[in-house]
Amino acid sequence: MAAVKLKASKPGPNKTNSSTGRKVWLYSLLLTLQYGVQPLISRRFTSQKVIVTSSVLACEMIKVICALFLMAKDGTLKRLFKEWTLIGSLTASGLPAAIYALQNSLLQIAYRNLDSLTFSMLNQTKLIFTALFTYLILRQKQSIQQYGALLVLIIAAILLSIGEGSSKAYSTSNPDIIFRGIVPVLVASVLSGLASALCQWASQVKKHSSYLMTVEMSVIGSVCLLASAYKSPDGIAIRQYGFFYGWTPLTWIPVILNAIGGILVGLVTTYAGGVRKGFVIVSALLITALLQFIFDGKPPSPYCLVALPMVFTSISIYQKYPYKLKKKES
Repeated sequence: MAAVKLKASKPGPNKTNSSTGRKVWLYSLLLTLQYGVQPLISRRFTSQKVIVTSSVLACEMIKVICALFLMAKDGTLKRLFKEWTLIGSLTASGLPAAIYALQNSLLQIAYRNLDSLTFSMLNQTKLIFTALFTYLILRQKQSIQQYGALLVLIIAAILLSIGEGSSKAYSTSNPDIIFRGIVPVLVASVLSGLASALCQWASQVKKHSSYLMTVEMSVIGSVCLLASAYKSPDGIAIRQYGFFYGWTPLTWIPVILNAIGGILVGLVTTYAGGVRKGFVIVSALLITALLQFIFDGKPPSPYCLVALPMVFTSISIYQKYPYKLKKKES
């Protein structure tokens, strides 16, 4: 009888799987909404007067606070003080943190100079560079279908860049759209691919948790950003006008959303892997397109209409047909 009671008191696998499944759906839904809303919210609530460095630093500090709170909640914060070392932190998170800090600054510039849908579509090119750097650093190969999907994505990005760069509407209102919008987001995509590969390497070698990586990278990235901003135009502007120059209460909305998105990326990858994240990205593009039509009152341009299904198709194929190792013949 005692053995029967003990067996009945243990949670079954279905209950555990159900709980994990609910977490996956919740995190995926939240990340989809954040990805889709972020460009539109940033353009509407971030004034051109806001200093880019100040918004990036504020975002990183919010990430640290959120990650530490979550670590305290799941009980890993106490273990962190016993096991954490400065050398281990710099080895695992130093270079990715510096790269992400620069990437975030470039994305803030691109947010302000591209429409929401164009930004989201160009931002998907980071998948190309992620695949490239994971192969160079981790020797992670791609399937034939994935190579085809990457080719389609490259064509879509080039088509969109040419179309939006030569758009009459952009050329009259902002002649520097290529250098202030398209180039920053593409460079940020390259940096994102490199940093993602380095983070994957760190997680495999150092076994760092998602929350710990978030804290380390945010702190190190903030230090790097402060050092680089000392004599930069942003640093001079902060000393002259103040850290929160151009901010309004609404400016906190995109900053907080961006910080939450950084936390959610790690959670979705941990619980669901890259396949679910691919569906999140595709769904976010749909939300961005819908919100831009609703709030900006304009449908996507012909170039976007051509490139949009190409982006959807390429990302879906890339996630659906991963590379499979061939069994060695005996």
